Amino acid sequence: MKILKSKKALSPVVASIILIAVTVAVSIAVAAWMGALTIGFMGSSSVTITNVQFGGSTGSKYINCTLKNSGTNTVTIVTVKVNNQPISGVTFNPASGTFSSGATGSVRIPIEWTAGDPYKIDLYDGSGQVVGSYQATAPS
Repeated sequence: MKILKSKKALSPVVASIILIAVTVAVSIAVAAWMGALTIGFMGSSSVTITNVQFGGSTGSKYINCTLKNSGTNTVTIVTVKVNNQPISGVTFNPASGTFSSGATGSVRIPIEWTAGDPYKIDLYDGSGQVVGSYQATAPS
C-alpha cells in the first residue's frame, strides 16, 4: 500500500478554530433556547401606587392609595407598612387584597398623619417581598 504524502488534510490550527467556532455556535443556540423556556415560567409581581390622598380629621385620619397590578402575576397584598411600621385595620378594594394582572383597586390605611411629614408606604405579598412602594408628603 502506497501512502500519498502530497495530499494534505486540514492543519491542526485550522481544525482547532473550526471546533471552537462550532462549540460557540452551539452554546449560543442552547442559551437562547433555555432563555426562551424560562421566560414563560417566570413572571413578575409588581403593584404600582398611582395616587395617594391624605384625608380624615383628628382621631380618624387615613391615607387612601389607588393601586394597579403592573406585573404579570396575581398579587395578594398581606402587609402594609408605613415608615417601616406594620399597620393594622387596613381595608382593601377588592376586600381580599388580591389583584390579578392589570387589575386596579385601592387600599385605605388608618394612620394619624401629620401635615408636612413624609410617609413611605410599602406593600408586601404573602412571601414577604415588597411588591409596591411609594413616598408622599402629607399636605400642610
